Amino acid sequence: MVSESHAPALLTVENLEKRYGSRRGLSDFLSGKQAGFLHALKGVSLHVNEGEIVGVVGESGCGKSTLGKCIVGLQSPSGGTVTWSDGRSMDRFTRFERSTRIQMVFQDPYSSLNPRFTIGRLLKEALATHGAARSKGDLATEVDRLLGIVGLPLSLKQKFPYALSGGQRQRVSIARALAVNPQLIIADEPVSALDASVQAQIINLFEEIRQKLRVAFLFVAHDLNVVKRVSDRVLVMYLGEIVEEGTKDDIFSRPRHPYTRALLSAIPIADPSIKNPSAILEGELPDPHEIIAGCAFSSRCPYVTERCRQSQPDLIPVSGTQRARCIRLAEI
Repeated sequence: MVSESHAPALLTVENLEKRYGSRRGLSDFLSGKQAGFLHALKGVSLHVNEGEIVGVVGESGCGKSTLGKCIVGLQSPSGGTVTWSDGRSMDRFTRFERSTRIQMVFQDPYSSLNPRFTIGRLLKEALATHGAARSKGDLATEVDRLLGIVGLPLSLKQKFPYALSGGQRQRVSIARALAVNPQLIIADEPVSALDASVQAQIINLFEEIRQKLRVAFLFVAHDLNVVKRVSDRVLVMYLGEIVEEGTKDDIFSRPRHPYTRALLSAIPIADPSIKNPSAILEGELPDPHEIIAGCAFSSRCPYVTERCRQSQPDLIPVSGTQRARCIRLAEI
């Protein structure tokens, strides 16, 4: 685990917002409803330190993947700032400057790898594009080095992506991301499509890369067991907001937000003698197109009051670095 440091954060995100315009359907037209916006991110703030693994967890549609794409530059945020450790806003970086600092590893490695290129050529293209190697000899040496880092045999250089297993393809994706020596990798559901045994191997690989290369990770996942295993700190997202953040121990041993507790209660426990307190969520998931006056979780929260429906809570300090977005923390 990375210790706290007074050095500037590697990456700082402040009040990040992302809105998508929505078209009116026939029923909207007939009812007179105007086209609106889907609010994917609502003022998200976070930081990632050098060599740290920060987990981002939440249900599908909570905005965690959108967050990663806005940080890496695949999507343009509607508001807020993304700042690098040197104090520069990343919207002032060229595409080349951004890509040499931040890379992304996707959920489906097969769709992100050119099926017409061999593994060796895929890695050579990444190295050459970013100027990481100058000659053919340098390229060949660097390809071998990258394959060694991710634990793949050199014999795979002549293979095409279709000939590799899912775990091997994901290792190639990681190797390609490492080709430019990035300081931060956004990993978007990188193990969700893999078998459990292969998941464990890829998670161990991330830890090895962090230890050896001091690369930081923003690790996006919906599987809490995976996030618990790999992360130093954890951010819990709900409907485009961070509702709780803290160290791994804070979130998994001392959760404070009702939504976090509900997520943890759904984790299966192998030992039937251990009872996991149930926190079943009831009520309707709010329409992400609507602007909610109060707490975004109020329609499903078992502790909701009228005040919750009218007041938008801030992230309130709990202890240490743990914070939760709930006005009833002292009561629940």
